[in-house]
Amino acid sequence: MFNGRHFDRLVILLCVRWYLAYNLSLRDLEEIMAERGIHVDHSTLHRRVVHFAPLLLERFNRRKRPVTGKWPVDETHVRVRSRWMYLYRAVESVGRG
Repeated sequence: MFNGRHFDRLVILLCVRWYLAYNLSLRDLEEIMAERGIHVDHSTLHRRVVHFAPLLLERFNRRKRPVTGKWPVDETHVRVRSRWMYLYRAVESVGRG
């Protein structure tokens, strides 16, 4: 997957991750990498994002846990300004059998 690339695979993954996760522009990433001593052009970063983002998404989706629609709710009431009010909160049931 990373054979024949000019930059180390960790640099590539870091740039792709930051671009996808933090709403950074490619020029912002170019500047951030330059501050760290890695000189890379924004067009190179764009090619890496276009190439690696679908591959990473496929790998992440394979390892992702299924999401269930069940959330148990605890019903409690608390006193707010001399009045009893209901407080609903969702309780995650991970690890409960």
